[in-house]
Amino acid sequence: MLIKRNPGWRIPESRATPESVYLDRRRLLQAMGLGAGLLATAGAALELRPARAADPDPTAGLYPAKRNDRYALDRPLTPEQDVTTYNNFYEYGSDKDIWEAAQELKIRPWTVKFEGMVEQEREVDIDTLIRAMPLEERLYRHRCVEAWSMAVPWTGFPLKALVDYAKPLSSAKYVRMQTFQNDEAPGFGQVFYPWPYVEGLTMAEATNDLAFMVTGLYGKPVPRQNGAPLRLVTPWKYGFKSIKSIVRIGFTDERPVSFWEQLQSSEYGFWANVNPEVPHPRWSQAMERVLGTGERVPTLLYNGYGEYVADLYKGLENSERLFT
Repeated sequence: MLIKRNPGWRIPESRATPESVYLDRRRLLQAMGLGAGLLATAGAALELRPARAADPDPTAGLYPAKRNDRYALDRPLTPEQDVTTYNNFYEYGSDKDIWEAAQELKIRPWTVKFEGMVEQEREVDIDTLIRAMPLEERLYRHRCVEAWSMAVPWTGFPLKALVDYAKPLSSAKYVRMQTFQNDEAPGFGQVFYPWPYVEGLTMAEATNDLAFMVTGLYGKPVPRQNGAPLRLVTPWKYGFKSIKSIVRIGFTDERPVSFWEQLQSSEYGFWANVNPEVPHPRWSQAMERVLGTGERVPTLLYNGYGEYVADLYKGLENSERLFT
């Protein structure tokens, strides 16, 4: 069910965060002392390749899945064209126009390995895994750390169902996820990034009702540029926590050090919860630009999902940096 409300939060354009402040994380590389020559070399390596022919998806008949109406929106869905052509996927480049290059990703065959503190380590074919899970559609807000946002109809299954499937030991405290790494994706030639892309959640976060593993988008299998064939979505966190194209899921009693945390821990922490009152070191998080309309609206604490997740962090406020 899509709930529309009159936007009573309209503000003067003069109060909006300047777009130039937040749209380009490549300034981070310059702040780290990487010279123009290195950036130019990296840019040359990221030249778009021709799109590969679409591989047949053995699970295509599972879509569209039934919508779970518990997760409603306060805004219209973002047009599919915008969601599928405006993407962060650093394995294929540091700009937003990488969707054509991402078609090079071969997503069949694809396996996911369950490892670490589990009853038994195993590697599972992605189609077997998807068919073993309870697929449903959820409408979620998505908030990028770069201060843009969108409203998306994801299809997938609760991360909790995947945790149960993996059978972790009771002593496991964290879930560690890792994306693919191969010789074909041009981003891996950028040696200043700490490849492969790694993300992590606490077990409490991973088994929260909102944590969602995505296999579909707009009633179809999820496109490569959006994280095919399997990605994480944690809508109360900034988007960089929602790792794409996962190949390894491990359970551990040590907190994982994530990709962006390794790159610049002073700007990107482990928790990465959305909070409009805590600015990124280089831009405000108070407002967000809605993809598709360009409208600027106030950002909500926990991206508006506090009723689901706020209790996860009680008692940590004084000892942890919970917000990016």
